[in-house]
Amino acid sequence: MDKRTRRAVLEAKKSARPELKSAEEWTRFQYHEEFDQHSFPRVPDNLERVDASKVTTEEFIEKYEKPGIPCVITNCLDHWQALKKWTPERLAKKYRNQKFKCGEDDEGYSVKMKMKYYVSYMQHTRDDSPLYIFDSSFADHPKRQRLLEDFDIPEYFRDDLFKHVGEKRRPPYRWFVVGPGRSGTGIHIDPLGTSAWNSLISGHKRWCMFPRITPKALVKPMIGEGGKQRDEAITWFTHVYPRTKSPDWPAQCRPIEILQGPKETVFVPGGWWHVVLNLDATVAITQNFCSTTNFPVVWHKTVRGRPKLSKKWYAALKEKRPDLCHIANTVDLSRPTDVQSDSSSSDSSSSSSSSSGSEGSCSTCDQCSDQSGNEKEPDKRQGPKEHDKRSKRRKTSQTGMTGDRSPPTRRAGITAIKKSHMTNGGDHLVNGSHVTGHPINGSHVTGPLINGSHLTGHMVCSTQSTARGTMER
Repeated sequence: MDKRTRRAVLEAKKSARPELKSAEEWTRFQYHEEFDQHSFPRVPDNLERVDASKVTTEEFIEKYEKPGIPCVITNCLDHWQALKKWTPERLAKKYRNQKFKCGEDDEGYSVKMKMKYYVSYMQHTRDDSPLYIFDSSFADHPKRQRLLEDFDIPEYFRDDLFKHVGEKRRPPYRWFVVGPGRSGTGIHIDPLGTSAWNSLISGHKRWCMFPRITPKALVKPMIGEGGKQRDEAITWFTHVYPRTKSPDWPAQCRPIEILQGPKETVFVPGGWWHVVLNLDATVAITQNFCSTTNFPVVWHKTVRGRPKLSKKWYAALKEKRPDLCHIANTVDLSRPTDVQSDSSSSDSSSSSSSSSGSEGSCSTCDQCSDQSGNEKEPDKRQGPKEHDKRSKRRKTSQTGMTGDRSPPTRRAGITAIKKSHMTNGGDHLVNGSHVTGHPINGSHVTGPLINGSHLTGHMVCSTQSTARGTMER
């Protein structure tokens, strides 16, 4: 890699994975020495193939989508221009200076890299778990949105009910995915009970999928496994996968294993745990979706986890699909669904933490656990529908907090607190005024005057992410 590429990669690494403080920590386990990128014949594969040219949409829904059975679909993307245009070399040329998301920093900002730098990094990296492009905002950019011209949605998955709420309001649902061998997405469940499809353009992906009844504790890496890279896909296959072959592993939780090849599409029903490891350089597109089939579960989780979104969605359905409003009215929100939620998966992408889409679509800001927590990003600050959070938050830092639109006096108070370096308790003077309390992490702030204004109340990180960013940065 040349000097500019090395500098761009280093900056991205520092932002996306600050816990790995040196080059040695990125290659601590030396996985590149043992990782065989040509071991495809030895990878187990026990999942049925479905020929899209022979199975109708109605047959697919009855046999696979309604019972929630995963499958691999063939012959559904042979006409895609992406098969020709999405080679790493052509991507590096056509989208040379376009930046794609390859991670998130600790504050939830997108970490991006120019495609020309990323492709060079992908070809030379020896990292244990490399940076991974997992970009959901490409369609929002006038140049990058040309990727949309190179593929279309497979016929089985065109029933997309979230489209009725509008592109600006719907949760992130579509990801452009590029990564080298050893990158991937860690074990997770897709958000809001949605199902997903993942179409592979080039390369090979190794999947393990677990039934809905599988307990979270059974499939998650144990504390200490993988060190600082515990949530990475390669860590999972190194430590957890061998346990699935043990006689002690519950028979009803045995994994489905897949070796996904070029031009194959994996269907992931909602609620299934899955982990994906790239075996070589891969390019893929993945989407999460809500159809008429899984609408009751997705509606339940949306009302519980995203109540504001659910109201807008209901209003749109009332106009476009009134039959679904009747179904929504019959859903018993007091009872849990049979599709569990993963409260720890994320969509920030160094590699496997990029959970989103059918790999993890992952997904990026969907608060969807049955307890109204985040299913995909419990520790990331969320916007109403924001993929590239940096520009969004810079704007809100100038115009006021999102959500409650705090008045200027409160914003001035927060700025003053930042300048005073107030942390978790104690009495401090701010511009000559007295402030008492704990202004960080849900604590109470009270005081007479800050910059001539009275500040009182709770500033809770979960209530207002911008406040947290202002105080802690």
